[in-house]
Amino acid sequence: MNIAIAGAGLAGRVLALNLLQSGEHTITLFDKDSKEGVSAAGFTAAGMLAPYAELETAESVIFELGQRSIELWPELLKQIGLFDGYQQKGTVVTAHPQDRGELEHFIGMLRRKVDAAQSIETLDAEAIRTLEPDLYAHRHGFFIPQEGVVDAQRFIAFSVNYFERMENVTFREYTPVERLEPGRVHTAEGVETFDWVFDTRGLGAKEYFGDLRGVRGEVVWVEANDIDITRPTRLMHPRYKLYIVPRGNGCEGIDLEYCSECKLSQTPGYKRYLIGATEIESEDMSPISVRSSMELLSALYTVHPNFGEARVVNTETNCRPAFKDNLPRIENEKGLTRINGLYRHGYLLSPAIVEKALNEGIRRVQ
Repeated sequence: MNIAIAGAGLAGRVLALNLLQSGEHTITLFDKDSKEGVSAAGFTAAGMLAPYAELETAESVIFELGQRSIELWPELLKQIGLFDGYQQKGTVVTAHPQDRGELEHFIGMLRRKVDAAQSIETLDAEAIRTLEPDLYAHRHGFFIPQEGVVDAQRFIAFSVNYFERMENVTFREYTPVERLEPGRVHTAEGVETFDWVFDTRGLGAKEYFGDLRGVRGEVVWVEANDIDITRPTRLMHPRYKLYIVPRGNGCEGIDLEYCSECKLSQTPGYKRYLIGATEIESEDMSPISVRSSMELLSALYTVHPNFGEARVVNTETNCRPAFKDNLPRIENEKGLTRINGLYRHGYLLSPAIVEKALNEGIRRVQ
């Protein structure tokens, strides 16, 4: 089939990879930005695969889809040659002593929502030090062994290289889509005809989804040479849920100050960490605010005092597409499939949602 994908962010790339696995399709990717994808929400993301931790504010369907995505991610990353871009070593959840009530409430809610959450392990100080020695200051926590993380920035970068090697893939960068119809893509250059069209534009699909909104998220990248946290770590707090995602030495062995894979500077010998938590009802794409910076970094400092000497190397802001119920949406008609509303669960949901959309749509009519 001759297929168009409008929107080459995270969902669009996962979709293209699935289609390349399933048949000899010809695929054209349309995107308003560059093929490197650095302005996509999927590039800004931490890439956390946390179906249990997200249960606090999500429906059980998110948990089920997230578990399926965890099964699907390793093969997708293998397909593009990113063999070290996936980690499933679990998540540590902790809190300061004065916030222990928040922590207990959080875990209790998870255990009430799904039976599988009974597997969450309680950690005392010794168990925390065994799992993560650099979290020695924390006396109480929990461990969710089934969770993991995808190196989001390298996934986007490696997917570009993979698509460029595929003769049956065309990447139409800097080509905004004005309108979509079954089998037809409208751009400033005219109307093009395809056997099937997929709409994965996120907020770019507002001309069709009147109830689509953006939710602003902000992240901070830091480098430190004297802290070694190896698992995603969540710090519970009454106002925000800080997460620290280690990126390790992703650029180790590359004799460059600037890594072309992840688009970030890298100091030799330093480990990188992505820090996030903010969720703001706004479509403002401006740089990170002073308030968010202070809250994220002050909370980071309390996780380990050596973070006080870490270097802030980058900040990113983006807006995630969401509907009122914060659930993803798939709409199918012959010749056109729309996938949207992945909200803050992009990496957690995209493989499973794409699989579901294909099974309900294009594969049904083949």
